[in-house]
Amino acid sequence: MGIRYTKDMTPFDMTESPSKQYFFLMPLIWLAAWLDTKRLGLKMDKSGIKGLKPPYLVIATHQGPADYSGTPLALFPHRGIYVSDMEGFMYYGKWLYRGLGCIGKRRFVSDISVVRNMKLALEMNQPVVVYPESRHSNVGTTAYIPKNLGKLCKFMKVPVVIFTLYGSYLANPFWDELHTRKVPLEGKIYKLFSAKEVREKTAEEIQGAIEKALEYNEYRYQDEKKIKITEPYRAEGLHMPLYICKKCGTRYKMKSHGDTLRCGACGKEFLLREDGFLEDKATGENLVIPDWYEWERGREIDSAKLLISMNKFKRSFPVTVEALPNHKGFVNLGEGVLDMDEKEFTLMFGSKILHFPHKSRESVQTEYDYRGKKGPGIVLSTKDCCYYLYSKADDFNPTELQFVGEWLYESK
Repeated sequence: MGIRYTKDMTPFDMTESPSKQYFFLMPLIWLAAWLDTKRLGLKMDKSGIKGLKPPYLVIATHQGPADYSGTPLALFPHRGIYVSDMEGFMYYGKWLYRGLGCIGKRRFVSDISVVRNMKLALEMNQPVVVYPESRHSNVGTTAYIPKNLGKLCKFMKVPVVIFTLYGSYLANPFWDELHTRKVPLEGKIYKLFSAKEVREKTAEEIQGAIEKALEYNEYRYQDEKKIKITEPYRAEGLHMPLYICKKCGTRYKMKSHGDTLRCGACGKEFLLREDGFLEDKATGENLVIPDWYEWERGREIDSAKLLISMNKFKRSFPVTVEALPNHKGFVNLGEGVLDMDEKEFTLMFGSKILHFPHKSRESVQTEYDYRGKKGPGIVLSTKDCCYYLYSKADDFNPTELQFVGEWLYESK
């Protein structure tokens, strides 16, 4: 398994009906999941689904990679069918990934075929699992939740179940997923609504309850459980989500090494303590990572509003373009240019010009260092292809583009 390349641009067939998890793979799936989570001391609370039998819809948070192992254990002894991004089909191969129970989807792209396949899977008496955030958490807090989940539940007409795996982000934060921190995991799965309650409640009531149920804060969990993360490299990569200095306000100059976050503009240093708080090394002031992240979001929105009012909002970046149209591998499309204005992203490479309107995409898929090999990038998708765009420009930061992209979507 690994990054593969091809020249075949044939789109993946999203209309192909789902497959149950291959029965002969189930012992291996459960064993692999148990071994992966055993080292982190997983505790699973399944009391909330006692006696519940498929079909049901599982709506899960997506803190980090351990979610993929925690979910099969939460569903045990039932098999499951998972709505999954196209990457998995490329890494594992189509036959195996379908055998693992996966339905293909492109992130932040509406596709009726996915809804159809979810419905078919439920009609096969299978639990269906969806991760509505469509990404691992940037800083351990809930990402954007689509506003159509209530309607989706009404259409599916089955019980709605919530699953959260606490500690998943802390063990492998998105900004340094290749290195595992020793953090205890706690899984909780419970029924939010029965099928009868889904019929009786409005889509708006269901939506509100789901959004509340999906709220999480991994640093609050760390504080409440008194978890110490002692790895000496625990801050490495943190400059990707925290790219604006909290003291001088300079963008793109933050760097991280070991347990320290440092601003290259003003020299301020922040220690990432074992308890998860950042500490100004000079003053001893405590800072909270999610608060810093939301402060950045506010600054970027204010900046975008000002530039748009002056008719000066325009960003442009040189990018390397790789396409993922199907399960066979990435297609190297060479160098290009990515522009962003208040209306859309525009991607230009070779003789191609592609437009990605903000109003059609609720968020932006960020990559801080794809598979530890590609560096920072974003992914923009159509129904037929995912375009992975990497840039070495000094003023390119995926988090910034996500903040502004989400705001432009909501403001349209």
